[in-house]
Amino acid sequence: MLVKKKILVTGGSGFLGSHLADQLIRKNNSVICLDNFCSSSSDNISHLISHPDFRLIRHDISQPFHETVDEIYNLACPASPKRYQTDPIQTMRTSILGAFHLLDLARNLGCKVFQASTSEVYGDPESHPQREDYWGHVNPIGVRACYDEGKRCAETLFFDYRRQHGLGIKVARIFNTYGPRMQAEDGRVVSNFIVQALTNQDLTIYGQGEQTRAFCYVDDMIEGITRLMATPDEVTGPINLGNPSECTVIELAETILRLTGSRSRLVCHPLPQDDPRQRRPDITRARETLGWAPRVPLEDGLKATIEYFEQHLSRPDRQLPAA
Repeated sequence: MLVKKKILVTGGSGFLGSHLADQLIRKNNSVICLDNFCSSSSDNISHLISHPDFRLIRHDISQPFHETVDEIYNLACPASPKRYQTDPIQTMRTSILGAFHLLDLARNLGCKVFQASTSEVYGDPESHPQREDYWGHVNPIGVRACYDEGKRCAETLFFDYRRQHGLGIKVARIFNTYGPRMQAEDGRVVSNFIVQALTNQDLTIYGQGEQTRAFCYVDDMIEGITRLMATPDEVTGPINLGNPSECTVIELAETILRLTGSRSRLVCHPLPQDDPRQRRPDITRARETLGWAPRVPLEDGLKATIEYFEQHLSRPDRQLPAA
């Protein structure tokens, strides 16, 4: 008989965090969701509020926190450039101080702790596809550094706690993920394109749209995360989690226009500073260690995401993003 675990999910009302909470509860666990709602929405967890195995605590993880739990998943940090550049100092505080506080909590409790790292630790990569042994090409003083370097520093802390204290750690480098519960205004390319297409706005292409990305549907990502957490103690990561199927931004835009039937135009704007030219994970380690690979084709995932935004944008209390 499986023993019910009490699991802390920081950033638990966010896009990934809320889906993770769903999955953990479905697997007969009790979830404590910790969030300060700086970049997330209570709508994502509204269906869980009355659930007996769910508890919400409003808290900023850059401040100390204590609760007796069996496992910790750290997903606390704004993940879109628009969000994390709004308050870059707080972004660094969340990544670095949040890691300190959760690592100390895990050490005191003797429990495993998962870190949601990011493909952004590779920066604008000079190696393609990106493998876990690639150290990256990051501008440490650029506008994206608050997130990139914050996550890199958090990884350092996790592995130092492992070496110095024998702590059970799991580190995943998460590549572009999409699906229902993305925020309409968060500035990420999938949500941007879908919302713009559905509201008959021009689709914003940065540069000529030739930069590449690899998009993983949220259900696949959550499966990868929970599989990593369930591995033996000697498996620490970092492990890339993402979809190795690569496409250009212009190809993504054209696919979304076709799936929505939108007549929106594609309009090019200057490329943002330090925007990566290419991004695709090598998931050999995830395949061999976790037996994991994405299963949801891009078009199927986009259809589900478009359906979500169609419902979301039709709500009477919903204000559409400005053109």
